[in-house]
Amino acid sequence: MIQNLNRLSFQPFGTILPEIPEQNDWQQPWKTVFLNTSAAPAWKAVSDTWLSCESGMAVLSISDDGEHYHDFYMDKAVKVNAGICFSLCAFQEQAAVRFAAPSAPLPLPDRDPKTDLHITRRLNIEKIYTIFYQEKEKGFLFSGESHPVVELTYVDQGSLHSVADGQDILLEQGDLMLYAPDQWHMQYSDISVAPRFMTVAFDPGDYDLSELYNRKFQSPQKAIAYLQKILREQERMDELSGDMILTLLSMTLLTLKRLSDAPADTLKSVHCLTNENEIIRRAQQYISTHVRCRLTVPLVAQNTDVSTSYLTALFHKHLQISPGEYIRRIKLQESKQMIREGNLNFTEIAQALQYSTIHHFSRQFKEKFGITPSQYAKSIR
Repeated sequence: MIQNLNRLSFQPFGTILPEIPEQNDWQQPWKTVFLNTSAAPAWKAVSDTWLSCESGMAVLSISDDGEHYHDFYMDKAVKVNAGICFSLCAFQEQAAVRFAAPSAPLPLPDRDPKTDLHITRRLNIEKIYTIFYQEKEKGFLFSGESHPVVELTYVDQGSLHSVADGQDILLEQGDLMLYAPDQWHMQYSDISVAPRFMTVAFDPGDYDLSELYNRKFQSPQKAIAYLQKILREQERMDELSGDMILTLLSMTLLTLKRLSDAPADTLKSVHCLTNENEIIRRAQQYISTHVRCRLTVPLVAQNTDVSTSYLTALFHKHLQISPGEYIRRIKLQESKQMIREGNLNFTEIAQALQYSTIHHFSRQFKEKFGITPSQYAKSIR
């Protein structure tokens, strides 16, 4: 990627010259090098060498070892220190660069035409085929399938057994797994568990995700936030939602990839992030298991062994919502499960979830899902 040519970034290789010509210190006659995009001539400075772009857009690539080059957009005149290797090419079409030096620089073999001057995607998700938020009954069983696309499964509530390649892996709240193309897999829940999980089927293009397949990830809260935003974009679905969803899924996968590639010198920060994730995970699990109780943010913080202010800060940092809003969402998701079970009427559901009145419950349900509880009940029968 092309860098900005400034005094700090260029300091290891030379100096930026004053933009007022009279203040420059070159004394030698100038020579002009004409450049195009098909070749990148290179030299080693025998003495201090002055360079200035005469026309067009030029890129100065510079190295102190002749192997590892740094690319700069050449919008300023520079003095390259003796002993430094440098290469020039046109950024677009043609350019001309003047240079002057007491001793002519030593020619080096031309470098390959530059192909990495622009930021380009390595991970380029071609298509997303399906995005489902699954709300299953207790003890559900999916008998299994295989398909030629990658599938992501994220457990939002409860737990889910994932069976693939002869392994039965228990995915708990906040866990995520990727199935490889054509990998047979099945899923089921324990008889007492009604899981809620998200699945996304997609084509990752030419990018190799194999090191992420068939592994259980305790998802970083950043990745969880991206997945939740995907669901919100799916509900919104305006003309930009498709681009947003593709970008958010890419961010989710890149977060997992970077986490799996984290070098040893980042272990301290990863450990800190893991601790924050664990605090949020404990809070989420407490909310989930006590969803039919009267929940407050101080109560959740107390049972997570942190202060109310710290818990609130972590939720805002990682989930972009308050703990109170998260509690409200989980209670409303639980109400949908209770409606599907059909054991209680709406008044009893509102009471069981500690709503002050059925009207308060109905209003929040419609705000969240766009339909009333009675309309939802009719839609699933």
